[in-house]
Amino acid sequence: MSTALLSRVSLVLAVSLGIASPVVAADGPLKPFKDELFSKQTVLETKDGGAFKVIDYQEMRDINGRDSEPERRVKSPYVSLGVRRSQENETLSIGSRGLDVTRVGKRDGAAFTVIFIHGRGGDRRLGANDYSFGGNFNRLKNLAVENGGTYYSPSVRSFDDKGVADITALIRHASEKSGGRPVILTCASMGGFICAGITRDKEAVRYLSGMAVLGGPPDPDFPTSLAAKVRIPVFFTHGSVDKVYKAEDQISIFRSLLAKKYPTRFTLFNTGGHGTPVRMSDWREILNFLLTNART
Repeated sequence: MSTALLSRVSLVLAVSLGIASPVVAADGPLKPFKDELFSKQTVLETKDGGAFKVIDYQEMRDINGRDSEPERRVKSPYVSLGVRRSQENETLSIGSRGLDVTRVGKRDGAAFTVIFIHGRGGDRRLGANDYSFGGNFNRLKNLAVENGGTYYSPSVRSFDDKGVADITALIRHASEKSGGRPVILTCASMGGFICAGITRDKEAVRYLSGMAVLGGPPDPDFPTSLAAKVRIPVFFTHGSVDKVYKAEDQISIFRSLLAKKYPTRFTLFNTGGHGTPVRMSDWREILNFLLTNART
């Protein structure tokens, strides 16, 4: 996409998201939120015209230096708790069974919706925790609310067809509640199996606008999935020394997509492990890319 065309697309999205044009950045429609703490990461290497980049990650700095209690509580400058006024726990009667979610933002009329799928052993509390993972979920919640969007963190009861059906119902629910505005699905770790299932589901693909996979399992069949056929944009983030899912396998899928000029990006955290993407992924960068390239 040319720079001129990207600027025009960003402007159109800014209008549809209710964002005044002066705050539209060149990288997308969402206005900054604590970018000085979350977005100023050192890039060690870039390839493919910027589509692939390697970020400097250092545990002593990015965990021990960032948290007052390592991996439990981030330092106060990284969070803004006023967003809790827009947060509710709900049980939605959608699909064939109720679904427990934490919703942050509007119930109706959202400019866009973000859904986060946790990994094994998690529930809706993980994606709503303000202090863990370096405050990254607090930033995500604030980015949604400050830009007129809605964020859902559901409890996934199983990472199988039933779990996929639950999230399919949530995607449709979010789309209908927002009047057809963009719905972004993000999946971390084992939650990536839900993302993989969604890409094969005709109903889900109909309502889905973009997807991000954070340290998830490689899906070698994604390039031939229904989602890929309609070119739903996808953003990958991964730790270079992930011992659960190898980074090289996910990079291989990314490169097969890039060869087809597919709308995709990959961020690799140098020396990062399995949990690093949830802590370090730049949500504003991810959402700006996916919203800018979303199907209309």
